[in-house]
Amino acid sequence: MSSIAARRTALAASAAALALLVTACGGSSDDDGAAGDDKAKAEQSAPAGDSGGSAPAGKALTAADLEKVALVQADVKNGEVTTKVPAKDDVAKGQVSTDDEACLPLALAQAAVAQGEPAANVKRSWQGQTEAPSESKGPDGQDMIDVSVDKIMLNLASYSDGGAEKALKDLGAAADQCAGGFLATVGSDKMKIVKVATATAPEGGDEAVAVDLRVNVGKETPGLMKVVVVRKGATLATFSAVNLSSMMTGADFKVPAEVVDAQVAKLG
Repeated sequence: MSSIAARRTALAASAAALALLVTACGGSSDDDGAAGDDKAKAEQSAPAGDSGGSAPAGKALTAADLEKVALVQADVKNGEVTTKVPAKDDVAKGQVSTDDEACLPLALAQAAVAQGEPAANVKRSWQGQTEAPSESKGPDGQDMIDVSVDKIMLNLASYSDGGAEKALKDLGAAADQCAGGFLATVGSDKMKIVKVATATAPEGGDEAVAVDLRVNVGKETPGLMKVVVVRKGATLATFSAVNLSSMMTGADFKVPAEVVDAQVAKLG
């Protein structure tokens, strides 16, 4: 097998594995055929020389307002932004439950479902990958490529009467109360979260919460999922992130800062 063939094999395996893993955890990878159409629509939705403007401060935005400030392809240099989330990824609040009600905010955030009672919300998804020379060799001694595949489900939700602040506070409380884990159902999928821990939250918003979720994937080391929620005024941006390698090995990974920063910047 040539190095090119090895690279293609790695890419194909990565894409297939990500689809299976994310589906088992409440989401799935985008359809390749839809990605190109969504990219074109996203670029058309952003005015020339602008990536869609920024959100008015301290105001509960309408769905139309949120669409104007939600992430589009022109906002990121890498990866693919899907502006119309496929039905299989568009989980409704009623499809999410937990064995402990106190842990529900964590399950909702992982499924990219808005917390509390939002005035409006919209969804996006982003998928990207990086490649680096592998330390291992192929069966014939050829050079191999390590492919790291990331996926983010994004929910933008606006609130009135302090709802955004309360929703973020409830999420932080859930992370503390559910540190020992919980059982969650997302649609027809079931997850066993074995550990919850707060992480370093990003800067750029008015306040933020970051949570690491360790999930049972049938291996000795649990897989890792990450949730980042940033409040800007009366709007919450929820990023639910997975990484292919980390789901299989449990190794730490970073939520792609480019995606988070680009979305938060559009909120003003």
